[in-house]
Amino acid sequence: MYELFIALRHLTSRRRQTIFSILAVGLAVMLLVWSQALMVGFTDEMYSKTVDRMAHVTVEPQEDEDYIHLYRKLTEDIRKMNGVVGVSPVLAGPATFEYKDKNKNVVMQGIQVDAHDSVLHINDDIVEGSFGDLKVSSNSVVVGDALAEKLDVDIGDTIDASFPEANPAALKVVGIYDSGTPLDETLAITSQSTAQGFLDVSNVVNSILVRVDDRERAQTISEEIDAMGYPASGWKETNPEIIQTLKLEGTSNAITLVLIIIIASFGIVSTLFMAVMEKTKEIGMLMAMGVPRRSIMMIFVMESGILGLLGAVLGVALGAGLAIQMGSYDYGMEVMAGITTIPFVVRLQDAVIIVLFTFLLNLIAGIYPASRASKLDPVEAIGRD
Repeated sequence: MYELFIALRHLTSRRRQTIFSILAVGLAVMLLVWSQALMVGFTDEMYSKTVDRMAHVTVEPQEDEDYIHLYRKLTEDIRKMNGVVGVSPVLAGPATFEYKDKNKNVVMQGIQVDAHDSVLHINDDIVEGSFGDLKVSSNSVVVGDALAEKLDVDIGDTIDASFPEANPAALKVVGIYDSGTPLDETLAITSQSTAQGFLDVSNVVNSILVRVDDRERAQTISEEIDAMGYPASGWKETNPEIIQTLKLEGTSNAITLVLIIIIASFGIVSTLFMAVMEKTKEIGMLMAMGVPRRSIMMIFVMESGILGLLGAVLGVALGAGLAIQMGSYDYGMEVMAGITTIPFVVRLQDAVIIVLFTFLLNLIAGIYPASRASKLDPVEAIGRD
């Protein structure tokens, strides 16, 4: 294929311009790969710090009801559903915690320890004491580290719990957890029997929390529970801000980086225009020798594609190397939801897509200067000085 041979000879004869064009695209692609690795890492860390620490599906009482009365049967029916890995019936209500001269309004959750841990993995977040002690110690409570700091309590201290229309209770602190979320300051966890005594109710819950094996199936599971007659919401419905944040970050990131690639591609266009002007006489001679205009156009389109492909491959290698070298980016402060460090995640499919996108974009960018070259008049081109 003589067009490719001529394109390669042309590029190698203008080494300096060729190298600068490849570097321009390479640096733009490097930034794109690095940023994409950071975005993927941010998304994974976001899910890890938020979605993986919450119930994937939340079931609520039927309309006009305050509680789920037949929760034991409903819990068993949900547990048997395909894809469900954890189900936790919860009785929650407001309470005021007092210790010495300090007090704090909280949400008290009455749970079944093993069932609750299968959904939220609270045991993994325990930093002091034991989550399992809720099963063996009556009138006991597990609090977040931020709440413990606000009340100035430690393991073994007794907190006074009260609220209008509730039965006052003295709760012994048996565990302190750190989930890295705002709930650490407002959520207290106790046994279901303790919560029932405090709220003066029996054999009822006001929500059922569900964990599924694949968070993307949460909506499907919630619709199946809806069909049982109980309102259920997936995590995307209960936490739309997470999806909104990721969409906003992804969109702004994509727009910025695509513009960078386009600007770099215009550098190749400029290089090709200069090549057309410098090689006008050679182009005229090729036409006079019988080379068709379509082949002339193909030569310059190939040059653009080769520059784009080499630049893309170079940029992917540099970007991936930089991301792997950095490992994790530490902001030194909490960005959101406990996120302080974001790992760089380089995915093969991202690299392939970026190379193809850059290559095709540069092919398209090279069409105009290639078209100009193919439209030169051979007689005028040869006669130019």
